[in-house]
Amino acid sequence: MLTPKARGALSAALFETMRSGDPQVVEVAPESADDAAIALWALFELHYRGLDDVDDELEWHPALLTVRHRLAADLEARLRERWEPYAVTGRSAAEIGTELFDYIEGHDGPSLARAVQTTADAEQVLDLLRWRSVYHLKEADPTAWVVPRLSARPKAALMELQFDEYGNGDPERLHHRLWERGMDAVGLRSEYGAYVDEAPLEALEQNNAMSLFGLSRRLRGAALGHLAAFEATSSLPSRKMAQGLDRLGLAPELVAYYTEHVEADAVHEQLAAREICGVLVEQEPVLAPDVFFGAFTCLDLEDRFANRVLGLWEAAA
Repeated sequence: MLTPKARGALSAALFETMRSGDPQVVEVAPESADDAAIALWALFELHYRGLDDVDDELEWHPALLTVRHRLAADLEARLRERWEPYAVTGRSAAEIGTELFDYIEGHDGPSLARAVQTTADAEQVLDLLRWRSVYHLKEADPTAWVVPRLSARPKAALMELQFDEYGNGDPERLHHRLWERGMDAVGLRSEYGAYVDEAPLEALEQNNAMSLFGLSRRLRGAALGHLAAFEATSSLPSRKMAQGLDRLGLAPELVAYYTEHVEADAVHEQLAAREICGVLVEQEPVLAPDVFFGAFTCLDLEDRFANRVLGLWEAAA
């Protein structure tokens, strides 16, 4: 994958210096939220599969880290501004897990899955799949960064969840591999990062938040709270997505991706809320606020993405 298309003066200058092989600190202010988001996405991508036109030696280059730190700090500040701090009352892992479930269930937002199930047409759904692919082609990878930062109990539970995400040892059952097959079956490009240039701001910020949380030890609580909210809000929407894809006559390989998540995520949500987040907060109570901040951020960013997509669909109607 090459560096994505610039979306403003900052990303244009940053991508030029990244490709030069001798990067300099870019002091240009972002022209827009899109400009900042694509710049941060590309900088984070150096820690995943890299960019074909950027030397791997530059992954930890101080000039690039300076820009990344500035953009990441701004993103975190904006995410925290949207969150109303929550006082956790539970003390045991079970109590904290239940409280986290209640917090997640108390959130009510727009449902893209419901629209796909009932009213969206095939072209709208294919657009949605393109934008979702920015995450699904690296599914579970942002959370993998958290594993070495945990003590034994939450680490073991997280590895149980991740082992399932990564296909239980079968490379053909990795969730991102199932997504690739689904994309191929409906005639979309399945190569990593294929549609990042089409992704709206809200999709980029979803991805950037997961990378920000996963790559920062300080934010390990937020990373796992995000995971819990992601898993707890996945099973039922996945069923609706499968029904909608079937309604539209789209490829069974893609339906199978969502069917896989109906059962898997019903198990994962228990692991994530109780055995991972509950135990983490029981052991490290200071992380409780960030766990709930991470859960809120997952839900809030999904609301923003859903509102953007539904707005586009309504405008085209």
